[in-house]
Amino acid sequence: MEFFCYHRDRRGSPALRSELAEQHWSYMDRYASEMIARGPTLSGPDGEPTGSVHIVDLADAAAARAFVFDEPGYQAGVYRDVLLRRWRNMLGRTMWEFPGGRTGGARFLVLGLGSGEPADLTVPHGRDELIAYGPLLSDDGTTWLGTAALVRAPDPKAARAVLDSDRYAHIEVHSWQFGGRPP
Repeated sequence: MEFFCYHRDRRGSPALRSELAEQHWSYMDRYASEMIARGPTLSGPDGEPTGSVHIVDLADAAAARAFVFDEPGYQAGVYRDVLLRRWRNMLGRTMWEFPGGRTGGARFLVLGLGSGEPADLTVPHGRDELIAYGPLLSDDGTTWLGTAALVRAPDPKAARAVLDSDRYAHIEVHSWQFGGRPP
């Protein structure tokens, strides 16, 4: 089962986040084979971290909750909240298989939250600019709750356009970068 996890940083937590970096990476190393995508959201293209995105393929909802809540930054109070939803990998690949590579161009998390009639259930045009894309679903996987995408785009407005804005109660766009242990 695939899950979308978004830990949002507490205000004033960059120093604690930095202090826990090695513990975070060591924890994530344990999930390397389950990882579809990962990386921090940022206050701007080169800004300070504002959160952490992890898209993982785990056995079940209990394993996903353990993954999210046992994370060292969560345990130490780095994050103010966590969004955890079932997710479906519409691209069928990981971020490491993204044709555009790890560098070059601005990258964004586009998070559309909604309810009711599902939207954006087919992969939009510009597939080569999508790093990850799929619907956010209820715990049982039957109810559409929104869409999450990681996309390369020239600016936030272009990134936002990947979703049909009329179909969502709220759309967030965050600068994002490929994550993982630094070389």
